[in-house]
Amino acid sequence: MTAPRIALISAVPTAMAPAAEALREGFPEAEVWHLLDDRLLADTDEQGGLTATLRARMHRLIEHAVRGGADAVLLTCSLYGVVAQEAAGGVAVPVLAPDQAAFEQIAAGGLRHVLVVASFEAALRDSVDRLRTVLASSAPAPGVEVSGLVVPEAKAVTAAGERDRLVSVLVEGVSAAIADADAVFLAQYSLAPAARALAAALEMPVVSGPASAASVLRTLLSGP
Repeated sequence: MTAPRIALISAVPTAMAPAAEALREGFPEAEVWHLLDDRLLADTDEQGGLTATLRARMHRLIEHAVRGGADAVLLTCSLYGVVAQEAAGGVAVPVLAPDQAAFEQIAAGGLRHVLVVASFEAALRDSVDRLRTVLASSAPAPGVEVSGLVVPEAKAVTAAGERDRLVSVLVEGVSAAIADADAVFLAQYSLAPAARALAAALEMPVVSGPASAASVLRTLLSGP
């Protein structure tokens, strides 16, 4: 049987390795195909948000992946997650938003309070708003509290690829803000490499988009 091909569409290079690593661990039989448009975030900032032009550009990338033989498409940039939802009904393969699987995991997890962590404000706002929307429409979890934390030092650390330093920066930032939270959600794929060590340091669950997505893609493409 041919290995299922997963197209990963990224807006920053730092998201590529965490997504591929999660698939190697959670769906090792999959073939990873990277598609990178490293102007997507910069153009979003310059154009004042996710414009119709930028949405169309992401749709074209998704269509390119499908025409190229992808059995599933995973977007790795949370700001473009809404485009995955728009595209899902129009193509013949699964198209996942970066944190769609993670949000579903959180909604089903019986949690009281989730702390969302990001390295810059726009990513935090976007993830918190969308997570609250998902939880509000999820019968098992309508009362889950969601709070947010920006750890700005993490942005430069991820760009430098310093995983150990990333863990220590996140542990320091989150420990001071954890309050009564009983789980952490890492809002960006670039933060995901720290998830396991962060969970051990905090002694609580740490949910990341790549790991959750790998699990769901394996179920969709090869069964439980």
